[in-house]
Amino acid sequence: MAEELRKEDYAEPRCLLCETPYGMEPEIKSVPQKRIVEKMNEYMSRRDYAGAERHLLYWLEEARLGGDRRGELMIRNELTGHYRKTGDREKSLFNAGQAISLLKALGMEDTISAGTSYVNAATAHQAFGETEAAIALFEEARRVYESISGTAPELLGGLYNNMALAEASLGRFREAETLWNKAVDMMGRVENGVLEQAITFLNMANAVEDELGLADGEARIFALLDRAEELLATPGIPHDGYYAFVCEKCAPTFSYYGYFLTAQSLERQAEEIYKENSSH
Repeated sequence: MAEELRKEDYAEPRCLLCETPYGMEPEIKSVPQKRIVEKMNEYMSRRDYAGAERHLLYWLEEARLGGDRRGELMIRNELTGHYRKTGDREKSLFNAGQAISLLKALGMEDTISAGTSYVNAATAHQAFGETEAAIALFEEARRVYESISGTAPELLGGLYNNMALAEASLGRFREAETLWNKAVDMMGRVENGVLEQAITFLNMANAVEDELGLADGEARIFALLDRAEELLATPGIPHDGYYAFVCEKCAPTFSYYGYFLTAQSLERQAEEIYKENSSH
């Protein structure tokens, strides 16, 4: 019996140096998204930003060479956040733009992945002072998340918290308060969501000072700080890399308002976790 003749046996290649013939799509070589994220979390648990960047750039190139645009989308989102944390405006916003372009190319503009990409891009714009652009992107994320019945509460909580920060920075305190209350409600439905709730209460405290001033807002500010402090001390919370990140993020706010012992305790816990993770 004659061997079956396949198209690639007789089709001309795209060029002399290419293996893929005309009219045939190259095989997509997917990158291991879950493993990439897990390794990224390992780097961040040690505050190894240089290692995290090398890791992401390596897999970005693998995704591009393998034609894995979904994998590239995930990595672009990770890079957006990474460069936001390291203060590289140009690279953060570039990757945010690339991620949104990939959404359109893949026809994924109304998916959960789209909402996540919009939030990442918005948070980057907000971090670099481009608040109006951030709010427009947050609105896109909200449109997507709220239109999908199965959107995870932690995604909605993160959206509402970050969108509230943008609204508050423009003096829209009532809009911000409504969003923060939504964020607290959503994170109350999430395992260990108390950490995100604590961050939200600290954001609310800062907004009260911005709106009313320290003297007039003192009672409310301290009530919010007390609530955040209580949440961070919730028994049973895993003291992992993310807990260290939250402690590190919250400590300056406590210190600013005179909660020096709390701030020192959070900083010490973060350092101990990072040190332990680095020794592994």
